[in-house]
Amino acid sequence: MLFLFDSEILLTGLFIFSARVVDVSLGTVRTIVTVQGRAVVAFFLAVIEITIWITAISTIIKQIDQSPILVMFYSLGYACGNVTGILVERKLAFGKIILKVFAVTNGQAIADKIRSMGQPVTIFKGYGMNGPVLELYIACGRRHLKWMLPVINEFDKKIFYVIEPARDMSNILRPTFSPRGGWRSRQKKK
Repeated sequence: MLFLFDSEILLTGLFIFSARVVDVSLGTVRTIVTVQGRAVVAFFLAVIEITIWITAISTIIKQIDQSPILVMFYSLGYACGNVTGILVERKLAFGKIILKVFAVTNGQAIADKIRSMGQPVTIFKGYGMNGPVLELYIACGRRHLKWMLPVINEFDKKIFYVIEPARDMSNILRPTFSPRGGWRSRQKKK
């Protein structure tokens, strides 16, 4: 009894699992873009998501009495879809954020370095638990964090920062420097 079910059930189960991973991933991303106020993107994601869901659920309903194991494929697809959706959304890095960096030392140098890369930085003077600090206030797209945080950490590995979502901004200035990422970074340089 090495194989508990036949190939047809296995293929149906894999279809249901895959469909659930895709539709729940889309649902996770859709929820995040809805919160960010991106109604058009959310609309199209919802249409695709519900189409896949109806296909998967109708397949389960037709075959549940003969193959109750399909419920496990459905459940595992749902769970994996949540994780996949979060990973996809992190990779896409939709939205805008406020990066607040609290520097005890090197605050001005960090601001100058980030400004030299074209990213606007506003500096506030403050007083922290152990004395004076500079707060660097940076409004930017989330995708810019992947190059900005390493630059900041060059100055101080233990620097304290807070990242907050920014739903609406009157104006966002894009940095003039943005390292290539994804497939563009893999192209041969001439």
